[in-house]
Amino acid sequence: MGLLTELRDSISRVTDRLFSAQEPKRIGIYGPPNAGKTTLANRIARDWTGDAVGPESHVPHETRRARRKENVEIQRNGKTVTIDIVDTPGVTTKVDYKEFIDHDMEKDDAVRRSREATEGVAEAMHWLREDVDGVIYVLDSADDPFTQVNTMLIGIIESQDLPVLIFANKTDLEDSNVQQIANAFPQHETVPLSALEGDNMDEVYDKIAEYFG
Repeated sequence: MGLLTELRDSISRVTDRLFSAQEPKRIGIYGPPNAGKTTLANRIARDWTGDAVGPESHVPHETRRARRKENVEIQRNGKTVTIDIVDTPGVTTKVDYKEFIDHDMEKDDAVRRSREATEGVAEAMHWLREDVDGVIYVLDSADDPFTQVNTMLIGIIESQDLPVLIFANKTDLEDSNVQQIANAFPQHETVPLSALEGDNMDEVYDKIAEYFG
């Protein structure tokens, strides 16, 4: 009986190693500009690897190229889930250089940034159609979620049959309204959090393990 138990344990260890050797799933972090995507990506990466993914800013389109943090191991309930985080540029239907001038940029810098941001939108869409295995969709819970961009992106994600979690970010803001996001996309689970303050990150990690493990 002891030999049988030892054999089962040995097989279990081999099986665990085989599954852990699988390629990490690429999880794209999507959403409109300034929803807190990079703040969330950095929070996840720092919590589990000690490193950041990229710089954060209150200026729109700080992320203008997709950034990837590989082999992020998240341990939940005795299980290890390994993912590659892809922090994508904010998607919008229009990038106007004047909004950067409003943030005290010189015109040449504003035009350059708007051009890079437009290219970043195209890159984000390419990742969505070709190179991600699941999506974390980040929305500012103080903003109205009923926009053309959000409806379009959620529709594309659904057409790709990708698992998606909607994160209602910035719950630390006074105007936060998580329920309006849940009402906008009732077909998907909505998880509240503040990536900046680190609020509700335990549930965030539980859901990531559940959806993408």
